[in-house]
Amino acid sequence: MEKEQKLNENEANDAKFRQEIGVFGGVSIIGGIMIGSGIFYLGSYVMQRTGMSMGLSLLCWIIGGLISLLGGLCFAELGASRPVAGGMVVYLNEAYHPVVGFMYGFGSWLISGAGSISAVAIALPTALRAFFDLSDIAIKVIAIGLIVMLTAYNYFGVKKGSILQNLSMIAKLIPIILIMGGALIFGRQTPNLSLIPAGGNTVTFSSIIGMIAFATVATLWAYEGWTNLNTVAEEMKNPKKNLPLSLIIAIGGITILYTLFNYSIYKVLPHEKVVSMINSGDFYLGTEVAKTIFGNVGGIIVILGMVVSMFGSLNGMILTFSRTYYAMAEEGHFFKSYKKLHPKYKVPTASLIGQCIISVLLVLSRSLDQLTSMVVFIGMFFNVLCILAVFIYRKRFPSLDRPYKVWGYPITVIITVLIFAGLMINTFVEDPVTALIGFIVPALGALVYIYFDKKNKREAGLGNDTI
Repeated sequence: MEKEQKLNENEANDAKFRQEIGVFGGVSIIGGIMIGSGIFYLGSYVMQRTGMSMGLSLLCWIIGGLISLLGGLCFAELGASRPVAGGMVVYLNEAYHPVVGFMYGFGSWLISGAGSISAVAIALPTALRAFFDLSDIAIKVIAIGLIVMLTAYNYFGVKKGSILQNLSMIAKLIPIILIMGGALIFGRQTPNLSLIPAGGNTVTFSSIIGMIAFATVATLWAYEGWTNLNTVAEEMKNPKKNLPLSLIIAIGGITILYTLFNYSIYKVLPHEKVVSMINSGDFYLGTEVAKTIFGNVGGIIVILGMVVSMFGSLNGMILTFSRTYYAMAEEGHFFKSYKKLHPKYKVPTASLIGQCIISVLLVLSRSLDQLTSMVVFIGMFFNVLCILAVFIYRKRFPSLDRPYKVWGYPITVIITVLIFAGLMINTFVEDPVTALIGFIVPALGALVYIYFDKKNKREAGLGNDTI
């Protein structure tokens, strides 16, 4: 009860950040991270995994959105009741033990967070190769320049970062909506939305379910990013109301956008054309649709859309990920400099700079893809732990202020846990080596936590537990 009262008091009396992110800013942060270049090509992977069935493909996009929304609702309750910087790190600390939150944050700091920033920074200039003859070295130089530039920009306060995120969100939607609108209006095809895989082969109900599960995992890559708004909850205006609203609007809206975008592709490209392109290794169906409707100008529209999408995603990650490392330091088991806020701009300066340095080093790494893929499995694991934290918070802190509660609790939370656990098991079965390697970085994080824990005890001259 004493700890519960302390949590409520901390919310009311310990606001260190500037609260300058509104609902649209929250939606822009989520959308900016979620909507990247994947919308233009991931539909091909979904088609492949559903046996080239347009109907099953659209169903998987809807299911992927609903799964993300269920997870988002759980995070909405956690974020509304604990609107503090750090998001998942804080929830894992309080629901389980500080070492659990630290393991998640350490993995993000060293590999997944910085690795995601590096990957997008490299992908952005790579997309420009359609217009410019860029060498591999030039791409790395541009990628490093983008990381440094956006880190410096976000140094001057969350308001500036949020404004840029809002503008990039609007800019990235223009080409997407232009292509989608043109396809829906001028498309002459009548898509076959049967839920039976193409090819005429006899399939069983269980095999179709397996296809749907496998293809839905591919859609979740496009929906990835909805967990990041909670990391800046302390910088939101009225987070108890605006954080859940932003999550629901963003995930729901993006589910509709992804589904309509893929349907619009089927309105323009005949099924035979789609199959031929995918089988030949040309996965950019959206680009082909744009060229079909608008000619060569359409290809330019898509490239510009991809560049703007990735730019917004890069800015959103630099803005939000740094708050995770701030929370680790605030908890007491990370570099003390990471918890210091700039006296004027109220941003975690050292956290931003450290994130920038690691991201630049990963850009220079030859094994970037392997580094980022290692944490996929463990990322799902921590998502499951955070969703389970809804149960733990309800039991451990029954009187904690909860302005938003998960719809359909506890059934919806149980369903969400089972779905994510199933996807985690599927990932382990499909790629056990990568899944096991993914545990190494969090395990290293546990060792780092123990080091800081002993260091803190020595400095304090205490021998008692620090929980």
